[in-house]
Amino acid sequence: MSPTTGRRVAVLGPIPRDHVTTHRGEVFDKYGCALYTTAALAALLGPDDVVIPVAHVREQDRGPIEDLLGHLGNVDLSLVRTRTDRGDVIDLTYVDQNARNERQSGFMHPIVPNDVGEIEDVDAIVCVPITDYEVPATTLAYLKARTNATILVDAHGPCVSLAPGGVRTPRLWIDRDAWLPSIDILKMNLEEAGRTWFPPPGGDPDEIGLPLDRAQLPDLAAHCIDRGVKAVCVTLDEDGCALYFPGPDGTIAEHLVPRIPVDDVVDTTGCGDSFAAGMAFGHLMFGDFVAAAHYGNAMGAQRAGGADLTSYLSFERTAKQIEAAYGEQDYTRAEPA
Repeated sequence: MSPTTGRRVAVLGPIPRDHVTTHRGEVFDKYGCALYTTAALAALLGPDDVVIPVAHVREQDRGPIEDLLGHLGNVDLSLVRTRTDRGDVIDLTYVDQNARNERQSGFMHPIVPNDVGEIEDVDAIVCVPITDYEVPATTLAYLKARTNATILVDAHGPCVSLAPGGVRTPRLWIDRDAWLPSIDILKMNLEEAGRTWFPPPGGDPDEIGLPLDRAQLPDLAAHCIDRGVKAVCVTLDEDGCALYFPGPDGTIAEHLVPRIPVDDVVDTTGCGDSFAAGMAFGHLMFGDFVAAAHYGNAMGAQRAGGADLTSYLSFERTAKQIEAAYGEQDYTRAEPA
């Protein structure tokens, strides 16, 4: 039995129509981003819990999205809206199993404060934007002021912008400090860390925006935590992830959490979105950041090893996967909100 009772988790972000060419040359069309986060949470949570995706989509995409998520039983699709008839449409071409070129031809209407009034009572909010305009800082500030929910943000959105021709391009997260007070858990990869942490004045401008050297991660984490973030998680591909949060004595320690191996990598599209789902679930259930990283790694591994949403495992099976990878765990169970 799942350890949850009536929990409500909101997922903010686009559900893009993706045209994917894998590193193996396979070509297919599918929906992504918040769809993966929602499905992963639905698998982990129980039948009495609710996952609430919040997104704007095209009218033509509403039916297929309902077909994919509606049968899961614990997903509320009422805030997947079509009134603007605008949604993301993206072409993804992988050059290897992790690196890809991206071009966007459809653009979701931003999720603004008027879109989120109905989720003020949720227990956790997972923000998985993929472009800088989709979930503005003003929306996060609105939610932070009105909810008691833990807010997890994937830095992928603030670190990507659009150039003419719809080319998706890296962006420096210059307005980072305006976002941080509204974030409880910040998740990113090394490339995004490099777009988030800048050299001091007088530093080498050629280094701005490059993937961050791992030795600098503690400084980035300390900066974020000093401005209100409770934990920072940086994914490290084959090396798992690095986790930073204050210890009992107030100092910030680095916790390296190894990855969960995947025997056959099928498709890495959505691994970060799935990681965010697992991390939010682990923290919600156990109030433990290491537990959050374990569940993040597990859901990312499940996504990489499968071709569709059926790759996500239940809480019970995921817990066994975590035990096999990390040994028996004694997380402290979080009290109900």
